[in-house]
Amino acid sequence: MIGVAPPADDPAAPTTATTLPVGTAATVRAYVAELFRRHRTAFLLLITVNTVAVIASMAGPYLLGDLVQRLSDGERELHLGLTTGLFLLALAVQAVFVRQVRLRGAMLGERMLADLREDFLVRSVGLPPGVLERAGTGDLLSRITTDIDRLANAMREAVPQLAIGVVWALLLLGGLVVTAPPLAAAVLLAVPVLVAGCRWYFKRAPAGYRSEAAGYAAVAAALAETVDAGHTIEAHRLGARRVALSEQRIRSWTAWERYTLWLRSVLFPTVNATHVIVLASVLMVGGTLVLHGWLGVGRLITGALVAQMLVDPVNLILRWYDEVQVAQVSLARLVGVREIEPGAGDASVAPEGRDVHADGVRFGYREGVDVLREVSLKVAPGTRLALVGPSGAGKSTLGRLLAGIYTPRGGRVTLGGAELSRMPAERVRSHVALVNQEHHVFVGSLRDNLLLARVGADDAELWAALGAVDADGWARALDEGLDTEVGSGGLTLTPAQAQQIALARLVLADPHTLVLDEATSLLDPRAARHLERSLARVLDGRTVVAIAHRLHTAHDADVIAVVESGRISELGSHDDLVAAGGAYAALWRSWHG
Repeated sequence: MIGVAPPADDPAAPTTATTLPVGTAATVRAYVAELFRRHRTAFLLLITVNTVAVIASMAGPYLLGDLVQRLSDGERELHLGLTTGLFLLALAVQAVFVRQVRLRGAMLGERMLADLREDFLVRSVGLPPGVLERAGTGDLLSRITTDIDRLANAMREAVPQLAIGVVWALLLLGGLVVTAPPLAAAVLLAVPVLVAGCRWYFKRAPAGYRSEAAGYAAVAAALAETVDAGHTIEAHRLGARRVALSEQRIRSWTAWERYTLWLRSVLFPTVNATHVIVLASVLMVGGTLVLHGWLGVGRLITGALVAQMLVDPVNLILRWYDEVQVAQVSLARLVGVREIEPGAGDASVAPEGRDVHADGVRFGYREGVDVLREVSLKVAPGTRLALVGPSGAGKSTLGRLLAGIYTPRGGRVTLGGAELSRMPAERVRSHVALVNQEHHVFVGSLRDNLLLARVGADDAELWAALGAVDADGWARALDEGLDTEVGSGGLTLTPAQAQQIALARLVLADPHTLVLDEATSLLDPRAARHLERSLARVLDGRTVVAIAHRLHTAHDADVIAVVESGRISELGSHDDLVAAGGAYAALWRSWHG
């Protein structure tokens, strides 16, 4: 068939191993079956009320056909009052049960959508942190926003409406078979045309919609990353390159949009043609049978009306099946996280101390390219270690390895002699906490935001945690105190206040080992200095690994590790390294101008 060809390639589609996977057909089927099992009672109730509504809708054609047949037979007692009464009764029953169909369908859809959202969030939160971090912001945001939005319409309407349409069509066909079997056979003449058009469409549609969704995700990723790293892009004069990348991905995405639109422009006329074929074949076959006396005119009228009624369920099925094709792609992207091993770890592995040890660690984000090379480091319990060095040297990467976020490609990272990569994630989090520059304020009260760190904390402990990070001043000034609603729709906190909330959670969580990756970067230098001193008093006795760009953080540390080109080039105290006159001394002199 001549038409619009699919784009030759899809450069916008994620192809690296760092993106979250897309669920296979088996995974999608298994999840859909699980959803139906959860809601089988509601689903059966929907089918039941829909059956009653369809049977009531068929009363009109049967009553009219019977009336025509009696007229044709020359009967004088037509009982029009009874016929009219039965018709009105059927109409009332149909109206009541159609309302129930819509109500039950909407309720079923909303419940399944709520389950889907909750399942995705629960599964995502349970994934190894390194998996989500490597996946990138754009891919994750696209799944939890765009894909959820696309699925919302499908879950609310497509799935219930598809079930309604299938039951509706089967009941009408059954009624046609009972009324006049030859007319039911005539309807089947349109099936080859419909099947051929649908096979052509559905052979191409899933891949087209999948590429369209991947293209949109790539556009979202490019835009989100460009906005997030705006200052860096300006500093390195990468604006033109990022604009070109965005335009390239938008072109690829819109090409797939045009392709899927063309597919629909072929399908819909084919469907309209089948409707004409159905009605024409019923009238021609039925008319021939009536002329030969093999079929009554009343049954022909009833059969023609029932056949015409088939238009609505067939349109309903194809319309919502097309919607389900789009939703299936989004569903596959959402349930793809179920194919990632949750990283349960070995429950028997537990630390027997608090010392942190990196032994010959190698790590890279891409195969064959190491960011860290043979890094060895011992951090005694209660030590304040500062990691310093130029940007891109591997400081943040080393911090994430020490926090158990990443698994080293070579070597081992241990806590109390236990390898972090073998421990259950929850156990690692109970011992080691990572706080970086990204801080989140969740929709809810200030109290709820703090209780995320320790559910059983009382108000006195919450205020103590806020005081430890110098946040109690502005928090007590709020009209409703801890009950103040923050986040979207509530009080908008400044970035500095959001950072203080994150640090207050850290105080409440009370881990014995902390990795701070520029955790005070959003505060001005004087406030950051004051906060760090306050935190130092609260965190006294704990092991702290601080990734520092402001060298006063390093000045206060017990030990400083200078990271250069993926290796530790210097290790010692502030005074020793300044006296040595090496890389750290040069950084210190530059810092003090």
